Amino acid sequence: MSAQPSLTSQKKPTRRRWRDSSLAYVLIAPTVAVLLALSVYPLIYAVKVAFQSGTGESTRWTLEHFTRLISDSFFLAALGHTILYAAVALTFEFLLGLGLALLVDRPLRGRGLFRALLLVPMMLPPVVVGVVWRLMLNPDFGAINGTLRSVGFNTDALTWTASPKLAMLSVIAVDVWQWTPFVFLVLLAGLQAIPQEPYEAARIDGSSAWQTFRFITLPLLKPAMLIALLLRTMDLLRVFDQIFILTEGGPGFATETVSLYIYRAAFRFFDFGYAAAMSFVLLVITNLISAGYIRLLQRQEAA
Repeated sequence: MSAQPSLTSQKKPTRRRWRDSSLAYVLIAPTVAVLLALSVYPLIYAVKVAFQSGTGESTRWTLEHFTRLISDSFFLAALGHTILYAAVALTFEFLLGLGLALLVDRPLRGRGLFRALLLVPMMLPPVVVGVVWRLMLNPDFGAINGTLRSVGFNTDALTWTASPKLAMLSVIAVDVWQWTPFVFLVLLAGLQAIPQEPYEAARIDGSSAWQTFRFITLPLLKPAMLIALLLRTMDLLRVFDQIFILTEGGPGFATETVSLYIYRAAFRFFDFGYAAAMSFVLLVITNLISAGYIRLLQRQEAA
């Protein structure tokens, strides 16, 4: 008969597992502490500030900050600017990104160099992009007006960031310049992941280029499209740095977005409760739109 394992030998694996698990908890404890300090605690504090009014002993729980949003014409205007900015920028970034992805997906000479150059704007920090484009859009000594004057255009009326009519177009153009490469990169990855068998079958059946694109490329590219749209929509709705550097929300209130208005309410007027309420409204809008994209993505994967 085989000998039974001793009680000491049975306890050794248990002790080793307990020691390993304890070491794992000790190693991740600093990271968890930092996450709690930088995300969880600020979120709890923001909820508290958003739903409280008054100071000291007169503090009370209320919806005053949220009801104030409905009658605040400046917030409604900032929300309209944010939606307009996101919708126009997203449309151009998607169409340009898709066109570039279809172009680069073909066997072209110098394709690798062209792809690398396209990614340069995306690699630059938004602050650097804002400063460079603010200098380029300067009506007196900027490169844009200087180039137009050199070919005979009258640039007296082209005050790009100082004109209420041109300021929004200017900040949208800068965002399109910087982030179209991101959409291009996502869609190019989606195109290269499509198998070649459907295209070979289409060529055998005599399908035209448009039919191939409409019935093969677009349906198979939809997951990548939805991912690109989801990520860019979330980013566009909370845009702050580029607009702050280019126009600071001006001229007047022409390019003021919700993020800029939150910044002013919190750090210029010290109305932290109202700023927190606006932040939660923006968060809800972003989550609702993101949930719609995710729902469409899940349907596409289930189909």
